[in-house]
Amino acid sequence: MKKLLCVLLAALMVMSMAVVASAETESKGYKVAVVTGTMSQSVDERGAAMMLVDKYGEDTILTATYPDNFTEEKETTIQSIVQFADDPDVKAIVVCQAVPGVAEAFRQVKERRDDIICLAGESQEDPSLITDAADVVVMNDFVARGYLIINTAKELGCDTFVHISFPRHMGIESLSRRLAVMKAAGEELGVKIVEETAADPLSDVGITGAQQQILEKAPEWIEKYGQNSAYFCTNDAHTAPLLKQLLEYGGYFIEADLPSPLMGYPDALGIEFSNDDMSNYEFLLKSVEDAIVEKGGAGRFGTWAYSYTYTLTAGLAEHAMNVIDGEADLLEIDDIADALAVYSPGAEWNGSYYVDANTGVKTENYMLIYQDTYIMGDPGHYMGNADVEVPEQYFTVK
Repeated sequence: MKKLLCVLLAALMVMSMAVVASAETESKGYKVAVVTGTMSQSVDERGAAMMLVDKYGEDTILTATYPDNFTEEKETTIQSIVQFADDPDVKAIVVCQAVPGVAEAFRQVKERRDDIICLAGESQEDPSLITDAADVVVMNDFVARGYLIINTAKELGCDTFVHISFPRHMGIESLSRRLAVMKAAGEELGVKIVEETAADPLSDVGITGAQQQILEKAPEWIEKYGQNSAYFCTNDAHTAPLLKQLLEYGGYFIEADLPSPLMGYPDALGIEFSNDDMSNYEFLLKSVEDAIVEKGGAGRFGTWAYSYTYTLTAGLAEHAMNVIDGEADLLEIDDIADALAVYSPGAEWNGSYYVDANTGVKTENYMLIYQDTYIMGDPGHYMGNADVEVPEQYFTVK
């Protein structure tokens, strides 16, 4: 009898959950399109899109991906976004990461349907270009993080910080400006900033060749700069091989360009996660942290507890729905923070509106955000970065 009651109760719970989920999906009466990279390069963003489909249903959330080689296939990228303007039920389009071509895609969307809300996450186009086309742009706070990453390295005892990138990335305003802030912070805090060049994964060598170069170069860098050196790469594909060698040869890693327990760590550590695990960031973080500690990396490796791009992709879609439902203001940064918090319970966030370094003018539809840094160890700990006041002068460094 007890077993039967348990079965019946479980069935009732499943039925009630299904009814609630169905009611939530049916109550929308509109669609939100979510466009990301593919699983091969954008596992966090794509995972968020799939989670949103599970949460709200295929009748509410539409998804698409842009090509891996988006710089060479810009027209395909544009069409993957613009196609949604033909569906009269689509009321918002979220693109994360907003790779080159997204501004033009949003411009074409607005020409066809000016009622569609266009939201860009982690744009790779100049602020002036993307803010003219998108209704909302949300980026990692490349200004504040430029200071905070160096400050964290200093607090952990690092004397050298190695910045790894290539010309295409350094041509992106947000990345070059962050490096300028890092250099200024290093000078003030007494941390030597060093630049190293790596192969561009979108060049002829491809992702495999670029990763192989990191595997070969990283031990040389660690020998050259010492065990108290910290490393940072601007490209996602470089992260896993860099982490693998830092675990083997020494050195520090404060956080990734786009921080996440999934950014590079599983590949570097040989951990495999199932699809069911991909949105359980408490489990993901603990699994990665346990493996880091086992390999002797406690206190040397950091991340954001919740994936930045997963949270951003899901949060922007949540914010869009809140706006459409009349429950949030489109350009209110606190409302965006509330949407992000749905997918990062317990994590501390901070942020501000973007200020042009040349003019000092604040841009109301361009927001910069960051999450507190978590250093893995036994036990791990947050650095308290969300509460650190970044000196005012860094916001005009260029």
